[in-house]
Amino acid sequence: MPLRNPQKYLYDIVDCCEFILDFTKGKTVEDYKKDRMFRSALERELQIIGEAMLQLHNSNPETAKKIAQHRNIIGFRHVLVHGYDSLDPDTVWNVVETKLDDLLKQAKQLL
Repeated sequence: MPLRNPQKYLYDIVDCCEFILDFTKGKTVEDYKKDRMFRSALERELQIIGEAMLQLHNSNPETAKKIAQHRNIIGFRHVLVHGYDSLDPDTVWNVVETKLDDLLKQAKQLL
């Protein structure tokens, strides 16, 4: 896959963060646990964030390093994709509630 402009990866991260934050507004971890479509949509957006971060790291590691948790984000993407059968719903929800705002701010600053 050809590498794209690093700005495109940052845009994808911002877009997914904004979508997730809006999509989960007023929702709870219980909503996430009981609704398969909700889980699927949320996890897909998180996968995109992780993949965009991985591609950003591959194409422009200096920019990726400016995002504090870039390695953890890539690692979480691997868990979402490869460890789907052992995914802890509370961990996923914790990421949404405690990590996305900071990631969104950092990615917007880099854009």
